[in-house]
Amino acid sequence: MHTPSLDSPPRPPAHRGALRSAAALAASSLLLLILVAAEWGPLIALDGDISRTTHRWAVDDPDVTQACRILTDWVWDPWTMRILSAAVVVWLLWRHRAWRTALWLAATVALGTLVQQSLKAAVGRARPVWPDPVDSAHYAAFPSGHAMTAAVVCGVLLWLLHHHGTGRVLWRTAVAVAVISVVGVGLTRVWLGVHWTTDVVGGWLLGATLVALAALAHRRWIV
Repeated sequence: MHTPSLDSPPRPPAHRGALRSAAALAASSLLLLILVAAEWGPLIALDGDISRTTHRWAVDDPDVTQACRILTDWVWDPWTMRILSAAVVVWLLWRHRAWRTALWLAATVALGTLVQQSLKAAVGRARPVWPDPVDSAHYAAFPSGHAMTAAVVCGVLLWLLHHHGTGRVLWRTAVAVAVISVVGVGLTRVWLGVHWTTDVVGGWLLGATLVALAALAHRRWIV
């Protein structure tokens, strides 16, 4: 059976539905960004309530906290995700000579980093501050770089698997690993008290928006 090239387009997509999904994600991201930047009272209060509760749990349960630190600093760290995407880029070039897809993947991940760092600088949101911190982090809080990087990398890699075609077991395993990674890294950032919940949600939304736009670009221009 013929397997399509990674640089060849899939069947004609439902562009309208894909565009609507991308637009909905972008609108949700923008709304949350505006509310965070404006320091909307109910949202800030909710962030504070969640953070105080999870910080208390983190202090009371050092074993879970240590596990969260290992996961967030090594397994789901943004640099781990970038190294994973770089390895896939090398594989695309070496095994498939898929130059355009490799460039698309590298550019998408790089753009995700640029967007998150630019928004951090623009919004300048302070991170939670605790008298008894269980972890530390630097630079501005919104959006969570861990959450956004995981969403972007896992999202584009899932898109490549879907585009290329793969077995049911591998696909389900990849989806499960991606969901656990994206959700898990967000939860560790809140548990460790280095991000507000909306920082993580913002990272997820922005990452999903970028993946949706990247998928549209891949469908349209990667031939």
